Amino acid sequence: MKKLNLVSAAIVSTLLLGGVAVAADGPHDKAIKARQAMFQLYSYHVGILGDMAKGKMDYDAAIASEVAKNLEAATHLGQSTFWPVGSDNSNDANARTRALKGIWENFPDVAKHSENLKTATAALAQTAGNGVEALQAGMGDIGASCKGCHDDFRAKKK
Repeated sequence: MKKLNLVSAAIVSTLLLGGVAVAADGPHDKAIKARQAMFQLYSYHVGILGDMAKGKMDYDAAIASEVAKNLEAATHLGQSTFWPVGSDNSNDANARTRALKGIWENFPDVAKHSENLKTATAALAQTAGNGVEALQAGMGDIGASCKGCHDDFRAKKK
């Protein structure tokens, strides 16, 4: 468990320091890097939980519980400074972001997806340590909430 905490801390530190290194590239780069770091934290934790749920990694109740709680905590980061108007991919000549302009045009929909993710992660944080079946049951809601936002508000990879 200490190893997992150290790995998480190293990833966060690397992401945050990387954001500082490129901050001079444009007016919104710090915000873009901050939200990308947040989403990478989501991805990291969902990846561990997903691998356990799919049997790609041995299920460990303590790790599943810790990771689900970390994911829930990450969904409660204040994000108001992560989303300045104009920080979408149509304004980014180097395509450092896949955020579509529709985010700012339909922000109530984005907020709804965010609340759905918070609800799903809160439920998973309570059950992830109760066996692989409980973990599997909660992962569907996590995936659905992520997919809802990705389908509508994230550009496809080029």
